Amino acid sequence: MSIPFTSLYIGGQYRPASDGGTYEVRNPHSQQVVGTAAAATSQDCKDAVDAAHKAYLSWEQTPLTTRRDIFLKAADLLQEERFRNPFTEALVQETASVDFMVAFNLRGTAASLRNYAATILNYKGQSFPSANPGGNVAEVRKAKGVVFGIAPWNAPLILTIRAMAVPVLCGNAVVLKCSEISPRTQSVVTGLFKEAGLPDGVLNFISTSRSDAPTRVAEIIANPLVRVVNFTGSDVVGRIIAGEAAKYLKPCVFELGGKSPVVVLEDADIDRAARAIASSALLHSGQICMSTERVIVARKVAPALTSALTVLFKKVQAGGPGSDISALFREDSAVKVTDMIKDATEKGAKLLVGDGTRDGAVVQPHLVTDVKTDMWIWNRETFGPVTTVIEFDTVDEAIELANTSDYSLTAALWTQNLNNAFDVGSRIRASHINLNGPTVHTESSGRGIGGLGGATGYGHFDVDSFTDIRTLVIHPAQNPWYPVVG
Repeated sequence: MSIPFTSLYIGGQYRPASDGGTYEVRNPHSQQVVGTAAAATSQDCKDAVDAAHKAYLSWEQTPLTTRRDIFLKAADLLQEERFRNPFTEALVQETASVDFMVAFNLRGTAASLRNYAATILNYKGQSFPSANPGGNVAEVRKAKGVVFGIAPWNAPLILTIRAMAVPVLCGNAVVLKCSEISPRTQSVVTGLFKEAGLPDGVLNFISTSRSDAPTRVAEIIANPLVRVVNFTGSDVVGRIIAGEAAKYLKPCVFELGGKSPVVVLEDADIDRAARAIASSALLHSGQICMSTERVIVARKVAPALTSALTVLFKKVQAGGPGSDISALFREDSAVKVTDMIKDATEKGAKLLVGDGTRDGAVVQPHLVTDVKTDMWIWNRETFGPVTTVIEFDTVDEAIELANTSDYSLTAALWTQNLNNAFDVGSRIRASHINLNGPTVHTESSGRGIGGLGGATGYGHFDVDSFTDIRTLVIHPAQNPWYPVVG
């Protein structure tokens, strides 16, 4: 049985790397080679940017309704087995995803494509009278040009679409870099949009080896035709990309992770809260930017909540095919998770569930109590099936604990008091606060998910971020007086 090969996609053509270079892709659980992918060279990256720029010049003139209809067509095509089946096979092989995550990507992406199509309604300017009597001012939106998007592996279809959707709808052309973990999974978007009618060159797809990625990313950012960068991934890599972009004063849109807090007040529905917390903590083995990582619970109800969480966490098993949750995406990720747990226990934390060990890339669910705010596990995203619990005495203390973090992506608040829901909820520093719900949930608002800064990132995947406003000042018709010359 031949091993699948993932090509580059540049200017509407599938092609290998210009020097024939490839790299292996392995299943994170079995470590078996499940594919190879083209390792793009510097020339390949330049070709992709050039193809995008050429396509942008005409794509920007395409009617908004035409752009919208291509995305609606892509949403319909995604329902067909000829797209769903290859994606499912690739996702399972490359990322060891369980069935729920396959379905989540497919359902979520189809919905997202239709929601993104609706963003053309935000592609508007405005007009108003000039400060000069008899004159007028008109603001018009224009695409920025070439957008460089970098998408991760953990929700590969949803987040790959997000990296290119709004930019393309706004009239830009995109060079899209996939994760080295999931090239075949993410490359599904090229065939999807090619058949949906997207012109050649508007979307270009490159893959790089892990060792080449820093150099290739820096080269693309440095290319003068690239106008804006968007990236979803770790804050460590985000800082590097931001530094490269800052050299050329290029704007960035980042979503870099989370350390989602859940505040549980005394009047909360404890059983329901426990189920939502366990679900958001363990889904996809905690490898979601919105995963519940910090539970901040009123001391009076803490015993009941931790008891309920213990039961739920012990029911879930991580492993290979057929398990409740998957292995982590790399073994070094599992090492980091267990190191964080070890650091916490050495500083006084207790394990209610889990023993602090791993089996290769597999980490079983862990529930950690008696944590302190100076612990590594409190301050940094684990990206594993781990949740910490800390108790509070006053609401102000709970809010302070929730906000003691560089991360500000999503949060949750559990209370049956309407006043508390608005008062406490609005004081939690996060982009989305779910009232009596899981942290792994956002709503489409036309702006896209975005943090409030810090390690979470900045900006939104919206029309404002991928267009320029150009102001046309229409001066009065009468012959005016000009300074110096009269």
